[in-house]
Amino acid sequence: MFKIGDFSQLCRVPVSALRYYADTGLLAPAHIDSFTGYRYYSLDQLPRLNRILALKDLGFSLEQVKQLLADDLSFEQLQGMLMLRQAEIERQIEDEQARLARVAARLNQIAQEGKMPEQEVILKTLDPLRVMSIREIVPTGEHVGLLLGQSAGVLIGQGIQPTGAPFTIYHDTEFNDTNLDIEIAFPVAASSPAEIPIDETRALRVQTLPAIAQAASIVHTGSYDTFEQTYAVIGQWIEANGYQIDGPIREIYLRPHSDQEPGISEIQFPVKKP
Repeated sequence: MFKIGDFSQLCRVPVSALRYYADTGLLAPAHIDSFTGYRYYSLDQLPRLNRILALKDLGFSLEQVKQLLADDLSFEQLQGMLMLRQAEIERQIEDEQARLARVAARLNQIAQEGKMPEQEVILKTLDPLRVMSIREIVPTGEHVGLLLGQSAGVLIGQGIQPTGAPFTIYHDTEFNDTNLDIEIAFPVAASSPAEIPIDETRALRVQTLPAIAQAASIVHTGSYDTFEQTYAVIGQWIEANGYQIDGPIREIYLRPHSDQEPGISEIQFPVKKP
């Protein structure tokens, strides 16, 4: 029998870890002196300890290790947990490879421009979103603002307060100067009515926009007249990092542009790897 300190030196595991394994039920001492409280371990416990360390090295949490060491765990359950861990590691490798590609793209951009970029593009996940929206074909980009203002006026007139910033969804699959397929959307609470008429033929209707797994996002500061420059930046980023556009683009109007302060908008491109 070994005192906990001696066993710690033998197995090269800190005393604090051995105490924690005992407290969590992973590796109880072989004996605890009832008078002194000293903990003692035996050589027979080394195989179990080594298995704990081996499973930890595979990335399992201590709770998962405890499950894997359970006597009643079937072969199929053990195999399933190992296969699940294998899939998790593969996803982590894919994520790190994608991050490595973004670092390489950033280095290339800095080398070409000789400075850090003024605007940053990030990847984010978009949750499902309940909105009231209207989709129309508008003649030009100027009509986007007109439809947005008209729709906002209708909501205000009905006493409905959006729960987030309004935005435009561009449904065209390629750039168009005219006849734009757009959708004006306002995030709303679940208690909002299903439909609000704008006029005799048009209405704002409730829908839930689906989640988006990955969206490239960039913040635009300033006038809407300079949106093209920001679109160029995010377009270059998407290409440089090996992504493809994977759905309609969103323009979110976080703060209107005015003479007193510049506007702030967010542009989101759903993306995926080819």
